[in-house]
Amino acid sequence: MPATSKAQQKAAGAALSAKRGDTKKSDLKGASRSMEDSMSEKELKEMAATERKGKPEHKSG
Repeated sequence: MPATSKAQQKAAGAALSAKRGDTKKSDLKGASRSMEDSMSEKELKEMAATERKGKPEHKSG
């Protein structure tokens, strides 16, 4: 599933980094913390790899 905003894409990247062990899980905040727990590495990779061009910073609504 592709990210719908730049913020979501960045959170997925942070969660993916923690899931792979590159960063500490304790360093995660907000959405990235819950994403790391609830999503698989494959799902996070797909979301983090979403093209940012044309995406809003935050999704409204």
